[in-house]
Amino acid sequence: MKKYQLKNLSCASCAAKIEGGLAKLDEVKFVNVSFATSSLTIDTDNLEVVKSKIKEIEAEVEIEDDNKKATIVSTSELAENKWTIIKAASAILLLLIGLIFEDELHNTPFQYAEYLVFVTAYLLVGWKVLTLAIKNIVRGQVFNEHFLMAIATLGAFAIHEMPEAVAVMLFYVVGELFQDIAVHRSRKSIRSLLEIKPDYANLKINGDIKRTSPEDIRIGDVIIVKAGEKIPLDGLVTDGNSFVDTSALTGESVPRKVKINDEVLAGTINQSGLLTVKVTRLFGESSITKILEMVENATSKKAKTEKFITTFAKYYTPVVVFGALLLAVLPPLLISGATFSDWIYRALVVLVISCPCALVISIPLGYFGGIGGASRRGILVKGSNFLDALTQISTVVFDKTGTLTKGEFKVSGIFPSNGFNKETILEYAACAEYNSNHPIAKSILESYNRETDNSRIKKVEEISGYGVRAYIDNKEIFVGNDKLLHRENIEHDKCEVGGTVVHVVIDKKYAGYMVISDNLKDDAIYAIERLNKKGINTVMLTGDNKYAAEVFAKKLGIKEYYAELLPENKVEHIEKLLDKNGKVAFVGDGINDAPVLARADVGIAMGAFGSDAAIETADVVLMTDSPSKVADAIDVANRTRKIVWQNIIFALGVKMAFIALGIFGVATMWEAVFGDMGVALIAILNATRVLKK
Repeated sequence: MKKYQLKNLSCASCAAKIEGGLAKLDEVKFVNVSFATSSLTIDTDNLEVVKSKIKEIEAEVEIEDDNKKATIVSTSELAENKWTIIKAASAILLLLIGLIFEDELHNTPFQYAEYLVFVTAYLLVGWKVLTLAIKNIVRGQVFNEHFLMAIATLGAFAIHEMPEAVAVMLFYVVGELFQDIAVHRSRKSIRSLLEIKPDYANLKINGDIKRTSPEDIRIGDVIIVKAGEKIPLDGLVTDGNSFVDTSALTGESVPRKVKINDEVLAGTINQSGLLTVKVTRLFGESSITKILEMVENATSKKAKTEKFITTFAKYYTPVVVFGALLLAVLPPLLISGATFSDWIYRALVVLVISCPCALVISIPLGYFGGIGGASRRGILVKGSNFLDALTQISTVVFDKTGTLTKGEFKVSGIFPSNGFNKETILEYAACAEYNSNHPIAKSILESYNRETDNSRIKKVEEISGYGVRAYIDNKEIFVGNDKLLHRENIEHDKCEVGGTVVHVVIDKKYAGYMVISDNLKDDAIYAIERLNKKGINTVMLTGDNKYAAEVFAKKLGIKEYYAELLPENKVEHIEKLLDKNGKVAFVGDGINDAPVLARADVGIAMGAFGSDAAIETADVVLMTDSPSKVADAIDVANRTRKIVWQNIIFALGVKMAFIALGIFGVATMWEAVFGDMGVALIAILNATRVLKK
């Protein structure tokens, strides 16, 4: 498997055509073309065949080594399009000269000078379009925008409308230039995220520091991160404290303070102090690696609107060509007094106006900009189809722990029963949960804060959704929720307390319970308020007891909530909500949330500290772990869709009006130029608004 850069990859549909064409080759085992990063990832033994196929599909696209990526990324829009700007400026100058001195040039002895001026201007901006049109015709790809431009402008030359021919091609090239600049900016916003990939790690070995590749670091290794350096891998701080800049990853401008035992993520920047970090994930499994993969593949999943426009253009162009041909030929044959020169001119006007560039360029660009704009805000959307789905959300379902709450559990109270004491309850609970990584188990062990003699623990059995059964000191111990007590028919008191309750049973006798407290995230209430104001129904699902769920729901302003749920129960509730009108989004962070994330119309995962399974399964990833980002994601999606539909209605409306004017001979070639490329430019500029906050 090797990665290459694709030079001159200018549109999302071109990327899709290249990927589809290469996938059909016997020599290619795997292929992925990313328009977002202009890259080709491919597994092949015959690169020459691949290069030849790419030339056949898109003649101007070339393969480059991936090590040229840094140069490409740092190039400005103006520098990247320098020659196009020079040629366009030269053509404008020649066109102005031709228009100012048109009468003089038209008369002898300067009549050939007229052709020299206008043909030179035309070839400066139109040569590439002409050659691409010819190459496409040779390959059997006749009906596209290059063919339309070539036929319309050459026809204009044939009826001696040379200034119009130059103007048509000039405005087409200027439109392409604006498209390239807009795409460059959208890519830049996404590539700025890709640039956070760390280049090295300071590995600490026997007191010495060795600079090494992040890929060579193993779990448990200790690395040193100096002030100003990128944190190369996910890990836990074992020494030092600092402020960490997470803006590149999360879009948040305020640095986050980290201290001993805090988790840090790869790709963030250590701003001040020296940090010693124990690595918890391999580089290939780190959050930043998974995020980069998501971003690179985002453009492959297209919205229905985007697919429709591509299909529309495929059939629209040949219909326009044949319609224009009939318009040029039939009226002079059927209408008395009609001339071929007049109706050929009208047909050429219709051809120019009908070019689908405004739609073919601006619609994918709008969605691409939406994905780029979302990434600037720390929201990773895995495809434009999910942007569209977000606009149709009628219900947002939240997991509670770790999503609406901080997930920072602490034992806030121990309440013995039946003659047992607090120390005994805590000791047996800590032994039973000794090998568990669950946040509640960790809070119990933290509260116990003593060494545990493993020889006392004979057997531990996890009962999914209920708790654990352990055999300690030859006693049967149950540690779990209220449902576990009912399952085992253990008599106990009703525990209506605010917080998560963990019950302890020793040899079938109820020993008491512990209250594990958790706090709401700082923006949780604000998040629900924003969604409620949008008229979106909010629902909370939790495995907690009903009383604790009720307390949190009231604080949040959530009217509909379901408590004491197993993971499979959450899926059942999602399916019930899916049967209602509108689409359902689920927001979660844990491993047990993965099935629900997959089942919802839109799965939204907490990316900073969420589980790998949740991040992989989700359609949208929130890099700040802030629930208020859900409303931000919906806002970006609504803005994107609004701009896309503005472009569709505007472009089709103006074109239909100008086509009618062209057929009746009211619109001239000049008006056709502005009606076509003017619309394209406005649509492109409108599409770039998606990137702005």
